[in-house]
Amino acid sequence: MQHATAMTLMLLVSTTSISAETFSADVWADNWFEMRINGVQVAEDSVPITTERSFNAESFAFDAERPFVIGLVARDFRENDTGLEYIGTGRQQMGDGGVILQIKDVAGATVAVSSSDWQCLVTHTAPLDKSCEGEANPVAGEGACAFEVEDEPEGWDQAGFDAAHWPQASTFSEQEVSPKDGYDRIDWVEDAQLIWGPDLEQSNTVLCRLTVE
Repeated sequence: MQHATAMTLMLLVSTTSISAETFSADVWADNWFEMRINGVQVAEDSVPITTERSFNAESFAFDAERPFVIGLVARDFRENDTGLEYIGTGRQQMGDGGVILQIKDVAGATVAVSSSDWQCLVTHTAPLDKSCEGEANPVAGEGACAFEVEDEPEGWDQAGFDAAHWPQASTFSEQEVSPKDGYDRIDWVEDAQLIWGPDLEQSNTVLCRLTVE
């Protein structure tokens, strides 16, 4: 009986490994990203978000069994909850974000690209009033520098999560995002689009998900 049980377990493991596939991914983000598959991290931006002008592309591989859920965390740099950068200098401003990705199978066929098919939840919005950008002494939570923060929903990057109420990703042109530093290194497929929350400047942290069948 024990031998039969062991054989059953070996068969299950073997079946799982056979059905898993290897995928290659390319991601460019302004400024930082983390990618998860079914809730497990498979990649993280190698350039810290605190690095000035931290624009770069990452290429990596991961194994997964279809269907699987892609969970993408994308963040634009902000010094604090005002949502501003370079505070107190002549360059004080709202930063702007943007992310693009593509995933292919071992045969080179495209299995997923960033587009309006994704659903993206903004978990940090600031400043709520863009006039905060011109404040001489911007203080988070005061006046024009109010902000909104939402906790990361439990299980949002896994199968079974109900994202029906999440909005679709907003798409932007290259002209609007001005991608650089690594973006041109990748041969993006035609359907891959730059996505973000509804506002490139006010949406500072976005959680985006897609199920690959």
